[in-house]
Amino acid sequence: MERYDIAIIGTGPAGVSAALTAKNRNKSILLLGSRQMSEKVAKAHEIRNYPGLPLVKGADLAAAFREQLDGMDIPITESRIGAVYAMGDYFALQAGEEMLEAKTVILATGVVMAKTLPGEEELLGRGVSYCATCDAPLYRGRTAAVIGYSPREETEAAFLAGVCSRVMYFPMYADRTDLPETVEVIREKPEGILKAENGLLVKTAAGEYAADGVFVLREAVAPGQLVPGLETDGAHVKVNRKMETNLPGVFACGDLTGTPYQYVKAAGEGNVAAISAAAYIDKKTKE
Repeated sequence: MERYDIAIIGTGPAGVSAALTAKNRNKSILLLGSRQMSEKVAKAHEIRNYPGLPLVKGADLAAAFREQLDGMDIPITESRIGAVYAMGDYFALQAGEEMLEAKTVILATGVVMAKTLPGEEELLGRGVSYCATCDAPLYRGRTAAVIGYSPREETEAAFLAGVCSRVMYFPMYADRTDLPETVEVIREKPEGILKAENGLLVKTAAGEYAADGVFVLREAVAPGQLVPGLETDGAHVKVNRKMETNLPGVFACGDLTGTPYQYVKAAGEGNVAAISAAAYIDKKTKE
């Protein structure tokens, strides 16, 4: 298995900037995220303070990011990372049923704005999951509920429909869904997840829906849940000026590190994080 120098999670301004800088530092890179880039960027109407790109539309900026990555031969791996584990001299990243390896990790996942649902954290790993690809086999022939925070999560629900006997999908957005008929779309906002005698219950204002497993799918997972032992301050990761976290070899940048939530700030921090990660690798190599 290939062990990359730097794994970068996120394809927003911070992640893209980190990838470009790491490439210039001659490091092997694993860039994880969506080829559609950050949804926050892509949906921005107009960005007024990005140097060199006056009044740029978000979709155009996302396209420019993608073009620059392609031009530098930096592929994007569209895998959802469920967890990152420190393994001594490297990190293991859980991507579905596959484990990826890297010497260092840069977190550029953006900030999780949505609050966790009541019962979500308490039942995580006990029926609640953040990765359909990872845990789908546990619910083969059973009932699953999917709480999706963006249309991107519909592919996960469709995948589960091929494994589970019944899939209920709760969209947390107003957009029209595009799902197979085998997925039952329930337009009721979940208010919490409860433990039942034989499984779980998704509670809404209209009632309760029984399921063997509940998948809560957001664009980003809360950092403390993604990386065990990571020091956080609410929804943000604590870093120093070098973008170093409390875990050696793990760096964070962009909105994930706190306000201001600005594209230019994120890009700058991504640059610093990649420089710091490269220096960390070089120092370890000399030792």
